[in-house]
Amino acid sequence: MNAPITPTPDLESLRKAVQEFRPNPHRVPFNGLKPVHDSIVELRNKNASYFLIAEILQQNGVKTSRARVAEYGRIVLEGGKTRKRRKRARTAPAANIAATPQSAPAVAAKPTPATPAPTTAPAGNGTPPPKENLSYHSRGPHIANVRMMGAEEAKEFNDSLKPKPPAS
Repeated sequence: MNAPITPTPDLESLRKAVQEFRPNPHRVPFNGLKPVHDSIVELRNKNASYFLIAEILQQNGVKTSRARVAEYGRIVLEGGKTRKRRKRARTAPAANIAATPQSAPAVAAKPTPATPAPTTAPAGNGTPPPKENLSYHSRGPHIANVRMMGAEEAKEFNDSLKPKPPAS
């Protein structure tokens, strides 16, 4: 049986190559801003914006941009502090939410109409009404569609839109 022969690595030439390695200066982060670090710190202490610092540096021959100066400020000057972000609200799973919200007032049960409800969606832009046996949660704006309301509901809705007289 012939086993494949693997060449032995030349460790001495590897060590020499590692010692002589110099990174590409264009790939080193903030290489152009490190020589002017003190100037940037002084301008920031005088409450200069990153945009203004970038303009001053560009006028004096430093090739940079506002975004690069701002990134340098956040990472180098501020020690890598992360910017505060708004936390997203956690939502409970649909199965754990009650069918009626607890903040809503209790409403008397409406009598069911003698005619069955249509099975097709109405031709308007509104969302179809939720089925009674499913937990339905609409995420969009809740806009009243007066055409889908009963007569009593439509009257209550219209009355709620009328301005109330000021209390004296």
